[in-house]
Amino acid sequence: MTDLVYGLITGILFGFFLQKGRVLRYDKQLGALRFQDFTIIKFMLSHIIVAMVGVYFLYDLGLVKLSIKATILGGVVVGGLLFGLGWGMLGYCPGTSLGALGEGRWDAIWGIMGMLVGAGLFAEMYPLLKATVLTWGNYGKLTIPQVLGVNHWLVVIPVAAAAAVFLVWLERFEARAARMRTEAAEGVHTPGGK
Repeated sequence: MTDLVYGLITGILFGFFLQKGRVLRYDKQLGALRFQDFTIIKFMLSHIIVAMVGVYFLYDLGLVKLSIKATILGGVVVGGLLFGLGWGMLGYCPGTSLGALGEGRWDAIWGIMGMLVGAGLFAEMYPLLKATVLTWGNYGKLTIPQVLGVNHWLVVIPVAAAAAVFLVWLERFEARAARMRTEAAEGVHTPGGK
């Protein structure tokens, strides 16, 4: 029961941050897909960093257990293609489609219905997939620290630091791009683009 309560609380918080970060908006989704608006990339990357550090910190304290799923390249490639196709066609990913519906955007219902149909099809086709796609490139339960044979913090800390540097660079890149758009709109030209 406690796990359900924690799940509910973290789900509410994540939904709140999705809404406040404005990543539920169709224009932000489209901008991310076209590499014109990096709001979603910054939002998700910052959440990945926090989750990565937090999970391994709680793991070291013995408060959580890791539930590593098998690395199966066939499932990753096919699933990734289906996910990307759905996101590109609809303009919402699974989490943002639910949040968008919560904000009253009824177009998101098509994505939610697609997810339900897709889950049903996956369940029906699972025996066939288990014997085919889910055997292609099955490397078992792996983590990068296991593959490298190092303590997880020797991977977590450099990855988190690199991601933080990338986020700072993205902020500067977006500020420069916005300044250039403003100058172009006003007909101002600055030599060297500075």
